[in-house]
Amino acid sequence: MTDWLGPEEWRAVTLSLQVSIWATLVSLPLGILVAYALARWSFPGKQLLNGFVHLPLVLPPVVTGYLLLLTLGTRGPVGSILADWGIVFAFRWTGAAVAAAVMAFPLMVRAIRLSIEAVDPRLEQASATLGASPVWVFLTVTLPMTLPGIVAGVILAFAKAIGEFGATITFVSNIPGQTRTIPSAIYAFLQAPGGESSAMKLVIVSIVVAMGALFLSELIGRRVAARVGGA
Repeated sequence: MTDWLGPEEWRAVTLSLQVSIWATLVSLPLGILVAYALARWSFPGKQLLNGFVHLPLVLPPVVTGYLLLLTLGTRGPVGSILADWGIVFAFRWTGAAVAAAVMAFPLMVRAIRLSIEAVDPRLEQASATLGASPVWVFLTVTLPMTLPGIVAGVILAFAKAIGEFGATITFVSNIPGQTRTIPSAIYAFLQAPGGESSAMKLVIVSIVVAMGALFLSELIGRRVAARVGGA
């Protein structure tokens, strides 16, 4: 792989993996919490939260990226405060991770929410009647039974994050070695004369990674489901 890909292409691949892994891992705890809230809790504004979570799926990615720039940019209401603490997201790889996480979050939440809704509430209630706290019920009953959905959500989010382009290029631009992920590199190579070969190599890498993620999702999901079902 290192011989087949050139230095610039390899940097785009490694940066994409770095961005996608961090985007997925950092958003996972919040994804589980939001999915559980949407599946089990009743509260004012629930539909508003549901709409807000799924908004990146229906908004143009460029709009999402622009909103991130307005909010988290160094002159934005949140970004300016973070900048005073030395935390800057705009035009950095960490910003690419934020953009990828925002775009992948709805897929993660939906997969986990469907898995939680499939758990029989009577099992949770039975555990609660035995004196278990809500947190303990979640950790010992709900969470183990939703592991297949969590695994599916994680891998779907990772695959979405590695292919994110519109929000990323709007929020952090296309800086070689800094924010140029696989999609951004493909775009840059296609704009340069003679860059079709490099672009095609990255297209092949993208297909391989995406297919690998889907295969892994099915494999791990089935194994986890079999273990949960046999427990």
